Formats: sequence, structure tokens, C-alpha cells
Amino acid sequence: MSVEGTSQAGARPDVAPAAAAPAARQVKKIRRLPVQKDLPLGVTIAIQVGILVAAIALWQAAADRGWIDGFFWSRPSDVYATLIKFFTAGDAWTDIEYTFGSTILGFVLGTAAGSLLGLSFWWSRNYATIAQPYMICFHSLPKLALAPLVILIFGLGLASKVAIATALTIIVSALTTYAGVKALDTDQERLFYSLGASRMQVFRKLVVPFCLPWIISVLRVNIGLALTGAIVGEFIASQHGLGRAILYAGNTYDIALVWVASLVLSTLAVAMYAAVSWLERILRQGIKQ
Repeated sequence: MSVEGTSQAGARPDVAPAAAAPAARQVKKIRRLPVQKDLPLGVTIAIQVGILVAAIALWQAAADRGWIDGFFWSRPSDVYATLIKFFTAGDAWTDIEYTFGSTILGFVLGTAAGSLLGLSFWWSRNYATIAQPYMICFHSLPKLALAPLVILIFGLGLASKVAIATALTIIVSALTTYAGVKALDTDQERLFYSLGASRMQVFRKLVVPFCLPWIISVLRVNIGLALTGAIVGEFIASQHGLGRAILYAGNTYDIALVWVASLVLSTLAVAMYAAVSWLERILRQGIKQ
């Protein structure tokens, strides 16, 4: 009995490590979320500028050494000279003002009209069901196919570019706002009606405030679509605009001017996107307050 007890007592220390080994292996398998440290802002900007400078230097060296065709790709030195000429002796400011004006007008009109159209679907479910297929069909139709017709109806001036920009933004705003209308809680509507509110009061005090975040969320998308519509209209027929400058430069094989107009256009797009993003933050803060 003493020998068996001794053997059993001596076996227990051997069993404990063997049982603890799988538990230790399980602990080692647990992985934690890796912690990523953000680079300082100055370092990030320096890296971005370095990449841009390296790309421009490589482009210049490739054109000078014949690695790429300088006629079709141009050179950064030629682009810089054309940029100076474009702003000093060309119609740069007129083209920028023209494209900017048509974009902003199309953005405002399309967003406002589309938001009102989406909000109007709250008044009648049958009206929304009937109108929605037509909206989706119009939204899926390539607007470039309708651009010549719009030019013929509204002329070569600013109105045709605004019309195309509006057409690109109105349906997006309407569908987004309608999604907000469908997400409205019916229990809140019942509460308003039970408290004696009229339908117009429910619309003004419940539906519109509830859908405002949905309307705001589409602003950054619409500014890009409005700019696209304005450029498409200028490609078809226009007297001014950055799109007309790009089209003219392409037809005359002035590749440097193509790069210059595209650079100015991208800068304008970034500036408008940043402005709309700032407006979106202001509106969201106003809603929270």
C-alpha cells in the first residue's frame, strides 16, 4: 500500500506539466490587434512630395533619353512653360470660372431638386412605386448619349453644361433621400399623429430632420458628378471651359497643354471636394447641436 501510494504521489507532478502544456500552447495562439503608429504630418507630406518629385524627374529623364516618345508624352519642362503661358497669355481664368460656375450651379440645382423629389415620395407610397423605375432607368442611361440633345435644346452657352451637371446629380440625390425616407421609423410617425400633429407638421418636424444626414452624405459624390457633367458638356460643344481647352489641345496635338489643362482641372476638383467636405462637417455639427 505504501509503495502504490508513493508511486501515485510521485506520478502527480508528472501529470501536472503535461496537462498544463496544452493550456500554455493555447495562450500562445491568442493574437492581439497590431498597433499601428501614424507618421507625423511633416513626414507624410515629405514622402508625398518626394514621390511626386521622383516621378517628375523620371518622366523628364525618360523623355530626354528617348525611353518614351517626347512628342506623345511631352516633358515636364514643356508642361511648365505651357503652364506659365496658359495663365499669362491664355484664357486660363476665363476657362476656370466657366467650368467652376457650371459645376456649382449643376451641383446646387441637382442636389436641391433631387432631395425634394426624394422627400416627396413620403407623401404617397404608390407615387414612389410608380416613379422609381423611371428614375433608375434615367440614372442608368449614359448621359453622354443625351449630351448632344441637351446642347441642341439649351444652346452652346452655360445653360447646357448646367443641365447636364444637374442630370447627373438629381437622381443620385433623389434615390439617397428616398432611402432615408424608407428608413424612417413608423412608430415615431404614430407618436406624432397621436399627439395631434398634422401631416405637414410630421413632414417638417420629423421627416425632413431625419433625412438631413442622408442628404448631406451625398454632397461629396454630387460635386464630382457635377464636374463630370460640366466637362462632358464642354467636350461636346462650348466656347469656354477647361474641357474645351483639353479637347482643343488634343485636336492640335498640343500634349503639353493637355497636361496643363488636366492639372488645373484636377486642382479645381480637389479644391471643390475639400470645400464640400468642410461644408458637410459644418452641417453635421449643426444637426448634432
